[in-house]
Amino acid sequence: MAREFRLPDIGEGLTEAEVVRWLIPVGGEVGVDETVVEVETDKAVVEIPSPFGGVVLHHGAAEGEVVEVGEILVVVGEAGESWPADDDDGAEPAGGDASAAGEPAPIVGTLSEEAEELPSRSEELTRVLTSVKALPLVRKLAKDLGVDLAEVSGSGPEGRVTREDVIAAAESAAGGPVELPPPPTLPPVPVGAVADQATVPAGARPESERRPLSKLRRTIAANMSASWSTIPHVTTFDEVDATRLMAMRSALARRYDSKIPLEALIVKAATPVLSAFPEFNATLEGDELVLHGRHDVGIAVDTPDGLLVAVIRNANRKSVMALGAEVERLGEAAKERKLAADELTGQTFTISNIGAVGGGFGTPIVPSGTVAILSVGRAVDKPVARDGRIEVAPLMPLSLSYDHRVIDGGLGRRFMSMLLENLSEPGLFLAD
Repeated sequence: MAREFRLPDIGEGLTEAEVVRWLIPVGGEVGVDETVVEVETDKAVVEIPSPFGGVVLHHGAAEGEVVEVGEILVVVGEAGESWPADDDDGAEPAGGDASAAGEPAPIVGTLSEEAEELPSRSEELTRVLTSVKALPLVRKLAKDLGVDLAEVSGSGPEGRVTREDVIAAAESAAGGPVELPPPPTLPPVPVGAVADQATVPAGARPESERRPLSKLRRTIAANMSASWSTIPHVTTFDEVDATRLMAMRSALARRYDSKIPLEALIVKAATPVLSAFPEFNATLEGDELVLHGRHDVGIAVDTPDGLLVAVIRNANRKSVMALGAEVERLGEAAKERKLAADELTGQTFTISNIGAVGGGFGTPIVPSGTVAILSVGRAVDKPVARDGRIEVAPLMPLSLSYDHRVIDGGLGRRFMSMLLENLSEPGLFLAD
């Protein structure tokens, strides 16, 4: 019997996804829990496994088209079947025909009332899909590591099982570190069609062309527009002598034989300042300011497809080396579009290292849900006055934007002053 699988909510607040690539064509065979399609959500490319085994009878959308949550993603049946079926005993929607009984359509990702007819592995998948909150990538990692998601306690939002939860469960079972599977390699996500070069005379270029915005770029545009139109921005600028900071970075690299990302040092220097001035680590909700007890610091990552913000959870509890490892991991995952939904949302403060691409001062836009963002430029040798002498030192540009509804200029300067002290003398923040 043909069975419909509808697009599930694979991320918080997801309403739609764009089909990037079908891995199983119509007419091809797919196994239970085998990846059938790659889709792009607001900020990530994720793999969707099929809850059914059989032959793919129908794709709900072509590559490049958008599917809304609850719409048919794929139909799987038996060899020789057609879809739509010729009679009333044809395709069975995932979750049964609740609408016939006057009930709303079931949330997607569940199976039909005849699930007992599926193999036992499908019954297990049904249980995981309906009772365990985990993204498809996390489910795949659990499968690769032999972890039963039903036995894992989720530490993510609303009990969602995260990548770290699965790895911890695997290491607990193995009694030590486990080897993680390599991330799959994805083709570049198309950013839109260009003009047909066959219609352009040799040696000439079209005067203009239209390029549809990618799913990620549309999301960035919407978020930036919302932030700029609703948050009254103020930006304060300063430079810090980064001589000792750079010396410490080099010393750590020599000691641990590992390059230390500058972002790790900036985060380590900023977290005690966030503790001293909690108004910067907050969310404005109506007439109330929510001061967050956690320091979930977002790190802006420049990817081929656009800017993403990856989130370091509980950054104030991590050492410099742990922060460095997390910055590297999140950065690579962001560039491969493999970050989980809970690694892309929920930051309480944001840091953008525009110096990595040659930037200096800037006017960063405060992300929605936060009240401040720090932009760090490239350190450049400039003349400075020391003890009545002119010397050359690396000066690092800093640009702090904040929500003027919450933070006044005086508070903004006090925050910046303490941050400047920490960055100019690393011993101040390493002591915390």
